[in-house]
Amino acid sequence: MASIALKNVSRHFGDKVAVDDVNLEVEDKEFLVLLGPSGCGKSTLLRMLAGLETLTTGSIEIGDRRVDQLEPKARDLAFVFQSYALYPHMTVEKNIAFPLIMREHRWWFHIPLVGGFAKRRLMRRADIRDTVTDVARTLELTDVLGKHPRTLSGGQRQRVAVARAMVRSPAAFLMDEPLSNLDAKLRTHMRSEIVRLHRRVDTTFVYVTHDQTEAMTMGTKIVVMRDGVVQQCAEPRVIFEEPTNVFVARFIGSPPMNLIPARVLTSTLVHCGDAALELSSRLAAVVADQQLVGQAVLLGIRPEELIIVEQSQGDAQATVLSVEHLGSETLVNVDVASLSHDSQPGEEGRPAGYPVYVRVPGYHEYAVGSVVDLAFRMGTACLFDPETGVRIGAAAAPAAVDLIADVATA
Repeated sequence: MASIALKNVSRHFGDKVAVDDVNLEVEDKEFLVLLGPSGCGKSTLLRMLAGLETLTTGSIEIGDRRVDQLEPKARDLAFVFQSYALYPHMTVEKNIAFPLIMREHRWWFHIPLVGGFAKRRLMRRADIRDTVTDVARTLELTDVLGKHPRTLSGGQRQRVAVARAMVRSPAAFLMDEPLSNLDAKLRTHMRSEIVRLHRRVDTTFVYVTHDQTEAMTMGTKIVVMRDGVVQQCAEPRVIFEEPTNVFVARFIGSPPMNLIPARVLTSTLVHCGDAALELSSRLAAVVADQQLVGQAVLLGIRPEELIIVEQSQGDAQATVLSVEHLGSETLVNVDVASLSHDSQPGEEGRPAGYPVYVRVPGYHEYAVGSVVDLAFRMGTACLFDPETGVRIGAAAAPAAVDLIADVATA
């Protein structure tokens, strides 16, 4: 068990920068999730930590050791691959025991017959047999120890891959999208299994995924990456409630945060087209501190903070574009005609409207094309710089300029 430190870590493939100057501290026994879209560099970063990719610049420390110059086997890390990487000709028991057998490997193990005899003898050794039995019991694999991987379900194969990592009692577990090959129901079950495993073994986990649900439910800390750059590193609740820029705001949440062009009218009011919205005390303090009166901003508000209310009791009127029934909740996509893209109240030539998502608890019927009234709950709303995409009032963070164009043309 140990902490992990990545200092100024970069990886270049020719002219392509896969990982760009990453600095991370993973505390002992933490469950860190590397989250981001495909191609953002998260798997490359994990492979560099494991020693499967070389660093272009920077260093990696595990505990008090610098390990970036060490072979993978010398780093005391266990890697669970996306494809599980089980040996098809070995039984589950032999797959799990394989790392323990390799610890005792000698050159003459390659000699036919002699090597096979030595490995079988090691399999019968009390310490190896007991370790495999204990891990198999922990992961509920006792009944399949004599079977081959091809006869197992996806969830069982995933547990075998984890068991093979567990027997080594490593300093940390590295997992590269281990649930991506499972169906939705099994993924939900295995998320809980891995979280319980983390609590049971009480060691450090570094987990790669592009699934924000996995990240939010499993991680004690999340690192959001984009184009090889760390956008934000924080606890799940902070990532959700205080995204550092518009990329994080739009990437986290399903549906993502609504980003609405607005203008600060006074120290306590912001105008989104014809809608005058009262700022929370937190945002009012940000407006005063940053001197934002009269400035254009992006108002970020989560779908669950928009409420469909009785006629004439809301802040804005909206036309229903689509309705998605999810059983416990209803997602309503609406076009808010009074929310302009970047206009002051009363300005002519405003765009026709602005689409936003509303999350409504329970099952509701709304006819497509009907008009509803929306009320804005501003308690958790955020303000973003429309030029850089950085949340106003946040610490220095990577900009997300090209997402602004997407917002403006939505």
